[in-house]
Amino acid sequence: MQGYQLTFFTQCNRHHGGFPLGERLLQKARILALSGAPLIAAAQGFGHVSKTHSARFFELVKQSIMVMMARSSADIVCLFQRLCDEVVDVFYVRAPIKFSMTGES
Repeated sequence: MQGYQLTFFTQCNRHHGGFPLGERLLQKARILALSGAPLIAAAQGFGHVSKTHSARFFELVKQSIMVMMARSSADIVCLFQRLCDEVVDVFYVRAPIKFSMTGES
């Protein structure tokens, strides 16, 4: 199947609608019945202004996280429409991919 790998990048301390932004992105995907999206916490990274973010005790709120999914073009359009309607501000990368499950033709 042809589609996109969509990866959102944010921090643990960013919120939208009363929830951490990473969890909110997962909720949106679940509401739209888009299965298979992990939330991944990074041990260390740096943001767009080159400031380091790490998972040390006093810096956990600034820990970088990613939400990643592989979806069809139609699914991505639905998700982005929902995010635009709710004015969700988050950095993302969208890359064209081919995806499938092993054992399927």
